[in-house]
Amino acid sequence: MGKIRVAVAGVGNCASSLVQGVEYYKSLGEHHPDSSLGLMHYDLGGYIPEDIEFIAAFDIDKRKVDKPLREAIFAQPNCTKTIIKNISDFPVKVMMGQVLDGVSAHMEEYPENRRFLIAKKRACDVAKVLKNSRADLLLNYLPVGSEKATAFYAEACLKTGVSLINCVPVFIASNKEWAKRFEKKNIAIIGDDIKSQIGATIIHRTLTKLFEDRGVKLDNTYQLNVGGNTDFLNMLNRHRLQSKKISKTEAVQSQLQIPLQNEHIHIGPSDYIPWLNDNKICFLRMEGRIFGNIKINAEIRLSVEDSPNSAGVVIDAIRCCKIARDRGVGGVLISPSAYFMKHPIVQFPDEKARDMVEEFIQGKKER
Repeated sequence: MGKIRVAVAGVGNCASSLVQGVEYYKSLGEHHPDSSLGLMHYDLGGYIPEDIEFIAAFDIDKRKVDKPLREAIFAQPNCTKTIIKNISDFPVKVMMGQVLDGVSAHMEEYPENRRFLIAKKRACDVAKVLKNSRADLLLNYLPVGSEKATAFYAEACLKTGVSLINCVPVFIASNKEWAKRFEKKNIAIIGDDIKSQIGATIIHRTLTKLFEDRGVKLDNTYQLNVGGNTDFLNMLNRHRLQSKKISKTEAVQSQLQIPLQNEHIHIGPSDYIPWLNDNKICFLRMEGRIFGNIKINAEIRLSVEDSPNSAGVVIDAIRCCKIARDRGVGGVLISPSAYFMKHPIVQFPDEKARDMVEEFIQGKKER
């Protein structure tokens, strides 16, 4: 089948987990008893994890720019768990990207080992790098709230014919105007805002659907998340959270026939706790009424390493995007977006979206 040539915008914790994870599964080999551990698909459309090849990377932090990608993924302020220490040597250096609105000013108040340090370098020509590297697709891992920066990288994809997987809550694939532009150029795109493998939103969606299917009236619900990585530090600037809150809230509301009023649902990041590092803790509560108008309450506490949790989904999104390119399919990929993303252009129940993805992998046309 060949390789999948992947460029990465934002060499943070999520990129670190993905790069390490690809190396980890490569080191195990196909016949190891753990070769499929943590994967929804080992083989997806003929592509296995080791077919993913990182060929370009962009960041703005002076501890990463001009460094080999295999080293930059471990540089501060990254703090995710180490999956594998020995990364194969591959000739990819991190290039200086465009800063734009990618760094929030409030980070200046925090220690250097916790925040971004902008490199004093001229930004590279991103479109030229994508073209020269012969990238199949670009993964957008920029910080939440990077509206202008995300748009910049989306434009670079449109200019070069490179596909985009938008892992952040900036609405590109779910925006009709952007979607039309990718469709017009027949460039595959998946987005927006990556779901975790077993994360707060997927659990919240599943329980909400369960309440609905079992005839329980959901009255109030909240989802509060805390963590200690740069994502949570970045999100202390509440002005950067609008799209994130919309994305997570709509993901849950879409499971209800009658959405809750705003005062009865609260979903979003709550606080930054440095010593948690890449561990994310979710506090979830649901209040409802069962038969006879009797109250029922459910509470869950989820603790999970945030970045490997998203990598378990991105690895499938990458391969779905590549098989779409192989087939000459462009525009928004409806099924992968619905299953892998919190804010797709069309929402479906997760079990239906999963079936749709399986049909997509088998070569059936998108619904």
